[in-house]
Formats: sequence, structure tokens, C-alpha cells
Amino acid sequence: MSESPTYPAPGAPEYRSAQFLTSAAKLSQCPGDSGWEVAFAGRSNAGKSSAINSLTGNKKLAKTSKTPGRTQLINFFSLSDSQRLVDLPGYGFAKVPQAVKREWTRVLESYLQQRECLRGLILLMDVRHPMQEFDRQMLSWGHSAGMPVHILLTKADKLKRGPANNTLLKVRKELDEYDGMVTVQLFSALKHQGHEELRAVLDAWLSDDSVYEDEELQEAP
Repeated sequence: MSESPTYPAPGAPEYRSAQFLTSAAKLSQCPGDSGWEVAFAGRSNAGKSSAINSLTGNKKLAKTSKTPGRTQLINFFSLSDSQRLVDLPGYGFAKVPQAVKREWTRVLESYLQQRECLRGLILLMDVRHPMQEFDRQMLSWGHSAGMPVHILLTKADKLKRGPANNTLLKVRKELDEYDGMVTVQLFSALKHQGHEELRAVLDAWLSDDSVYEDEELQEAP
């Protein structure tokens, strides 16, 4: 079933206009820390690149590989002069020396903690294997940074509707401890399922300052 069309929020990005901007091996190589950006993160086999390509309608935008974890760069895609999507390296990648894993753990943590223009994190998990150790680490980093996180339970087409919804409810219950800062949905890049819900989240983060209004009020004297 196709999703019904919706009117985008004022200033919402046009995802089909996404273009590759640059790659960075470390924080100092990232584009200027201005505008707004949303990062996509997930285990190497969670379907991160496929989700970005499905969202933007460009099968060649984010590089996919039959070897999980092959891409170990932070990749930036521009939606406009001030709006970006960011493809973070797949974490938990196999056949990589421990020293490289430790360095990328440090880079990812620094990016999440220090990047001022980062408005939120899209965290992808295979619906058949959610909430693994690395997923919980990313949630912890996002929570400590006061950043909203939206989880995509990917490859939802691999399960029947009942089991998929049961997994959704189970994960949602586990997220109670995050005080509403973490949301979750089912998603399938193959079946183009879940785009409308994902776009609504991205539109708010990339075009609406209200995402941080509550935090600013709490910090006000």
C-alpha cells in the first residue's frame, strides 16, 4: 500500500534534491558547523545506506556494499545550503583491527557530543535483532548529549505484520527510560514502508526550532 501524500512543513527539505557534499575521516574535516543536519547511524548490516537511498529516491547516493562496514568515513549530503543528511560509519563492523574500531568509536562519540548543528540522530536497527550492545551505546551517547533519537526498525518486510508489531511494542517499552527523547517506527527500504513517518521527524528537526524549545526553557534562569 502506498503512503498518502502530505504537505511538508514550511522550510522542509526536498529529499529528492540530495547531493553528495563531502566525506570526513575525522571531526576537523567536517563541513562548517552551521545550519542543521541529521545523522544516520547503525550497525553495519542494518541497511543504513539503503534507507537513505530509499528516502531520497536515489539508489546511487549513499554507497552500499556487500561487505558490511567497508565505508568508514562520515559522508555528508546536502539538501539545501543549510540542511544536510549525514551517513555515519557502520559500527560493529567486522574484520577491522581493534585499534581502528577504538579510533572510530572516539570519532563517533566526538561527533555526537561536539557537533553544534546536529539536530537529531536516526538510529537504524534490523527489526530481527534490535537493541544490541552497539545500539545501546549510541542511545547512551545521544541521551548524554540531550539529543532526540528516532529509531528505524529496518527490514520490516522480513517479518509478518504481527511479529513486526510485537517487536515495535517491545522496543518502545524499553525506551521508557529516555523520557520521550527516543521514538521508534517500522521501516522497509525494499517496500518503501515508513517514509511518511520518517519524513515528518526529519522535517521537524531540519526546519522547526521547537525541537529544542523545552530544553532552552529548562536552561533559562
